[in-house]
Order: sequence, then C-alpha cells, then structure tokens
Amino acid sequence: MRILQLDLESIEYKAIRPESSVYEKAEPKAITVKNAIVLLTAIEPGDTKKEARQAVNDAAEFAKKQKVRKLVLYPFAHLSANLEEPHKALEILQCMRDAASEFGMEVFSAPFGWNKSLKLEVKGHPLAEQSRSYGATAKSIKIPRKRIDTSIIKKSDWSGLPANDHRTIGEKMDLYSFQEVSPGMTYWHPNGYTVYKELFKYIREKLDEYGYQEIATPAFANMALWEVSGHSAHFKDNMYTFESEGQEMGLKPMNCPSTIMVFKSRKWSYRDLPVRFADFDKLYRSELSGTLTGLFRVREITQDDAHLFVREDQIENELKMVIKMVKELYKKFGLEYKVKLSTMPDDHAGDEETWSKATLKLEHVLDADGIKFEIKEKEGAFYGPKIDFDIKDSMGREWQCATIQLDYNMPKKFKLAYTGEDGRQHAPIIIHRVIYGSLERFLGVLIEHYQGKFPTWFAPVQVRVISISEETSSYAQQVYNKIKDSKIRAELDLSDKTMEYKVRDAQLQKIPYMLIVGKREEESRTVSIRTRDGKQKNSEELDIFLKDLIKEVTERR
Repeated sequence: MRILQLDLESIEYKAIRPESSVYEKAEPKAITVKNAIVLLTAIEPGDTKKEARQAVNDAAEFAKKQKVRKLVLYPFAHLSANLEEPHKALEILQCMRDAASEFGMEVFSAPFGWNKSLKLEVKGHPLAEQSRSYGATAKSIKIPRKRIDTSIIKKSDWSGLPANDHRTIGEKMDLYSFQEVSPGMTYWHPNGYTVYKELFKYIREKLDEYGYQEIATPAFANMALWEVSGHSAHFKDNMYTFESEGQEMGLKPMNCPSTIMVFKSRKWSYRDLPVRFADFDKLYRSELSGTLTGLFRVREITQDDAHLFVREDQIENELKMVIKMVKELYKKFGLEYKVKLSTMPDDHAGDEETWSKATLKLEHVLDADGIKFEIKEKEGAFYGPKIDFDIKDSMGREWQCATIQLDYNMPKKFKLAYTGEDGRQHAPIIIHRVIYGSLERFLGVLIEHYQGKFPTWFAPVQVRVISISEETSSYAQQVYNKIKDSKIRAELDLSDKTMEYKVRDAQLQKIPYMLIVGKREEESRTVSIRTRDGKQKNSEELDIFLKDLIKEVTERR
C-alpha cells in the first residue's frame, strides 16, 4: 500500500468518467473540503485490512497533532505500477473509511474507479507532504525488478499539454527532457543548461557582493548524520538509502547537516563570525511518481543553498541582508510574491521560549522593513521558524521558493561553538536560506512567466545571423565571427530555406535578435535588425548594435 499524506488548506475534486470495470456511484459535482488531511492511496496485491487500519490510525494521530478533524480518502492509482484487482482494492478502501469514522474523524471519500479532476492547496510546513508505505512495500519484500526494454527507451511524453505549460515550451525550445530511465530527474540540453548556468552566474556574483564563501560536500553520508540533525525522524521516508560495508548510507535530501560538518572542522573566534557558506550541490528526494510534475517537482534538486553561522548580536543585520538579496533578485525577474511567517509546529525541537524569541526576531525584521506578511500557524521547520516568499506564476498558482529559517536548535545538537570575547565557548545561531529555492522549480516558473521569451542576458541564443542568399554567406560569416568574438551567444543560418522560414524559425526559438544580411547590407557593411516581436531596423552599423547589445547583457536587462 502506497500513500501520499497531505495536510491541505483545501482539496477540490470532481468525478469525470468511470475508468475501471469496478466503480462506485458518483455525483457529477465538484466537492471542496478545507483544512483536511488527505490520503492519496494506491492498494497493492497482498495488502490487508489490518494494514489499512494502521494507515488510518497513523493519519488520525498526525491529524490530532495538527488539530485537524477532517480526513479525505482519495484512490490514486498513479502511486504504484503494481495495483490490486479493483474489487479487492475497493474492499480495502472501504475498511479505511470505516476505521476513520471509528477514530472520530469527519470522513470524505472520493469515488473509486473514476477519472477525476483534482485541485490541491498544500500547507507550507515541512510535514505537509509525507509518503508512507504499508504491507509488502513496507516490509521490503523482494519483488521482480521492473526493466525497461532497451529498444524502446524514450523520453517522457508531454503531448496534449497546454501551449503555455513549461514542459511544452521547454520541449519546443530544446531546453531539457525527462527520460523514462531517470524518472523525476532533468536531462539538461545545451540551450537549457545555458539558462541554468546564467542563473547561477548571476547569484554567484551576488554571493561575492554579500561576502559568501562557496563550499561543496559529498552526495551521501552515514545515516548517523541525519539522526543527529533530526532529519532521519522527519524525512527518512523521502530519502534514498542503501547499505555499504555494513553501514546504512543516505543520499542527502538537504545540505544543512553537511555544511555544519564543514563549520565543525575547525575552531572559530567571535571575530570570525558571521560565516556565510553557500552550497549548490545536488539533492535527492524520493518523491512518489504520481507527484512528479515537470520541473515543479523533481527527485534530483539543485538549490542555491546557504547557511549563515552568526552571533546573537548579528542576527538582525544578517536577516536584513538576506531579505535585501531576495528583493533584488526577484525584482530583476519582475516576479510578484507573498511573504509568510511560519511559527512553531507541534512536532518541534527545542523549548518554546527559544522558539518565541526566534519568531519575534523574524517578525521584527519584517515590520522594520515595512513588509506585509501572513502568519502561518504551526508551519515552521521542525528546528526553527521561517519566512517564506511565495512566487505567483503566470497561471495564478503560488510556489514557495525563497525561505529564511532561524535555527537555535541544530547548533546545540551538533555541539557547535565559537570562542566569545569573554573567552568562553558559545553556540552560534544558524540562518538557513535559499533564494531561487529549487532551481528546477524556479526555472519552470520563469519559463511560464516569460513564455520562453527570456531577457537577452539569459536567453540560450541571443542573436541569430541570417543570410538572405548564398551570395552573402561570406559577409554573414564575418558578422557572426565578430559577434562571437564579443562573447555574445550567436548562431549562423546559411541554409537554403526561404527567408520567411528562417525568420519564423528564429521567432519560434524565442531568439531576441535576428541580424538579416543581404546584398544591400554587404555593400554598406551594415546589418538589418529584427526582434522576436517583429520590430525591424534597417542598415544599422554592426559596431553600434554590438555596443548596445553588450550593455543590455552586462546590465542584465
């Protein structure tokens, strides 16, 4: 039995049409439930009613901690490729419904055997999304390895998606692909990797400006590391683990414990602080296949992660600097966002007095900056309160990207220390922060935000030189060479296709500038400039165009 447990602000579903030989009666109307625990559930062969009751018991215990009284049971076949026969699966689901009622929950049950529309709004706290396994899956019974026929290895099929979806745009612009052999992991193509690198180049410049040092740490570590940090208790179900030489190892789902080990490797004085470590390592999270959504939810994640080790008297200034950096980056991309302050969850580390102090510090910094924010009760990280910046995408959806977390607890767990001015040992405080957040998600938002028409500075190709005829190919080559020598990303089209086709192709690739070269331009040693939006300027001196273009790219306009 595979379950994705969600703590939701709201869920809305509607039965569309039966898709199974066994299906329940359903009304053709949308059902909306607010403030509920939802169990997206796939029943597998061998699952029993005992395990079904255990799953509901665990959910009810979690709901009690979150002070939630509503439970939605939602059949969700996409979580497994090994499903039980429909009539047996329905019996198990009915057992879960009965058990939920016995636990005193208000139960809502999506109809079994139907294709349904689904809309979710997930709460922001760290435990809002948890995958769970019961029965044969949880007992790690060896099952036959699922193999892919190598003769038909192929990329994921995104046909039928809306034209404004980032997966559709990304495929048309040849930015990346998702392959069936690496589900939930991005294969970056040259165009997409160019954008990827430009975004990191930009933030690395900001890191230099704000006094960060970049580090890198191993991809996996002994699970003891995650046990000390507390992540094992909260996130082990979403970690990739394996055994090596008798040790249980785990691929890292987040950077903070590894970064702490770097800080712990030497002695520090109060004069050394603040220490600002940035880390761009890959992270791995075992997301269920049914939750993967293009770049928005992946299993291999790249974060612009940073951890600031600070003294008590430095907290406010460091928080202000992080918020300033967030504002600068988001303004550069023209992104709207909401700010949320998340407080202590029921399942937390440390004492309430420390949590209260940390929360007040975050609140004070936001108030001092004149930032309007919403309080999200009990949705902080398990180790500290946090500020979230939720970006609104072109479809009106909100995505949590930047986050700033104030942590008094993990430094104590790892026994971190610096020598104070008084000669005694003191524990630093850690500020965890990301600005892009998941670069994959951030780039997905940007693709839809710009609809692929990226600003020139991070467009994959900035200029395409197009010759009108074979006679002008030599001059077009000269123009192209000069542009490339100026460190501008350029392409050269000397094909024998029609002029209309060449221009149209460049527009479909969202290339900011096309330089048209014909006999007239060759004779005057100029170029005609056409933008992707159709504006045109004839007989422009190449040096003037290049000067303006270099300025546009340098200033990141």
